Amino acid sequence: MATYYSNDFRAGLKIMLDGEPYAVEASEFVKPGKGQAFARVKLRRLLTGTRVEKTFKSTDSAEGADVVDMNLTYLYNDGEFWHFMNNETFEQLSADAKAIGDNAKWLLDQAECIVTLWNGQPISVTPPNFVELEIVDTDPGLKGDTAGTGGKPAILSTGAVVKVPLFVQIGEVIKVDTRSGEYVSRVK
Repeated sequence: MATYYSNDFRAGLKIMLDGEPYAVEASEFVKPGKGQAFARVKLRRLLTGTRVEKTFKSTDSAEGADVVDMNLTYLYNDGEFWHFMNNETFEQLSADAKAIGDNAKWLLDQAECIVTLWNGQPISVTPPNFVELEIVDTDPGLKGDTAGTGGKPAILSTGAVVKVPLFVQIGEVIKVDTRSGEYVSRVK
């Protein structure tokens, strides 16, 4: 794998630190008036998703992580594993609950997901940016009830809870941003 020096760190780069893969989220290269230059880097640990901030000297380097992002189709959940298929080779991969994390509530059958593989094993699953889900339960919106915040919680078909506007009713299909978990619009 390639070796990257700290001044080469850019957002999206995946590197190895302490034997684990990390993704660079932000990097700031600092050249003080006195002393050696350094890079202040925000990293996300790919195995757990935790965020870390580290400082690297300008002479420090890190190996590139052997991490692959693949577009796979979500097939089904058997209770323990979530199964995905590569549309080109028809090869199937299984991801455990640790790799799925909180994204299980956004996975729909036949949805295109980005699965991150490290040493051939799925370590994280990113659902599509937007999903369309049906509302299965929410309070009725009363006419003139605008004294509150203008929103109400709604339970979606996958079990996710999203704050929606008062005019949205049970049975309607809404578009949700999976990155923030927020309501975007109604689907016509």
